[in-house]
Amino acid sequence: MKLYNWNVNGIRAAQKKGFLDWFAAVDADIVCLQETKASPDQLDDELRQPVGYYSFWAVAEKKGYSGVVLYSKLEPNNVQIGLGIAEYDSEGRTIVAEYDDFVLLTAYFPNGSRDHSRVPFKLAYYDAFLAYCNDVRGTGKSVIFCGDVNTAHKEIDLARPKENRKTTGFLPEECAWLDQVVEQGYIDIFRDLNPGLESVYTWWPYWSNSRERNVGWRIDYFFITPDLRERVVTTEIHMDVMGSDHCPISLTLA
Repeated sequence: MKLYNWNVNGIRAAQKKGFLDWFAAVDADIVCLQETKASPDQLDDELRQPVGYYSFWAVAEKKGYSGVVLYSKLEPNNVQIGLGIAEYDSEGRTIVAEYDDFVLLTAYFPNGSRDHSRVPFKLAYYDAFLAYCNDVRGTGKSVIFCGDVNTAHKEIDLARPKENRKTTGFLPEECAWLDQVVEQGYIDIFRDLNPGLESVYTWWPYWSNSRERNVGWRIDYFFITPDLRERVVTTEIHMDVMGSDHCPISLTLA
């Protein structure tokens, strides 16, 4: 089973940059996209409902903002749009899909904003999201969560850690939440399989030729519960795939 995750930074913009060719080529079982910035009625059929896939959309009330989509070859047993908390769900941030073997959550986590004005909102969403995951685990189900978490966990996860200690995305309180996620047993599967691998990122700022110089951040993740660990075949960060300021990441399960 192949799962892909990608912040496309506007699905209509990505379509013009070859998204559908990429989508067909990877032939994934599940594709999770963040920051779609569109509602289904603004899209053509190829994006709204790709042939062979079910599609589920979380749309922000504010036009051209946020948004998450799940494309799945398998029909989930149940799908919930949002966490059930209006202040987050109005921003189109979360989709929860229950399959036979696991519950998948895909999310576009808030950005703390340059002036840090949204950091409290971001941290509150973090806590609500983790509580939801833990509630699912409490029922005995396996959990996979993926998305643009908007925080690099450790110094190895960004090119310029010292310069960014006071930048949202690498604030101590943001990193502490990821510490908490790991302490509670969720596995950052890429780092688990590549503990010392440096200079591998998923997002690059648009300015200063950051991508060409690989001055980036690893802020997009797949986390799994320990019971799924033995099913992991591989996980990859596809830094060569263009079309957004992020690149796709993938997880393959037996």
